[in-house]
Amino acid sequence: MSKGNTSSSSGIGFTGLLTVAFIILKLTNYITWSWWWVLSPIWISVIVFILVFALIIFFKILAEK
Repeated sequence: MSKGNTSSSSGIGFTGLLTVAFIILKLTNYITWSWWWVLSPIWISVIVFILVFALIIFFKILAEK
């Protein structure tokens, strides 16, 4: 049996934990935010990922010219 360097990150990340916390607070009526704000950690992180990806593609195309 080989003991290679196999590290895997499993579990919930910061945005997932924050989303779960917001959902619990919303369902217990502790906060009265709209569901858009409750789920905002998910869509904000997706938007940031898309923007970073687009910038990388943009600068890669710009560097090739």
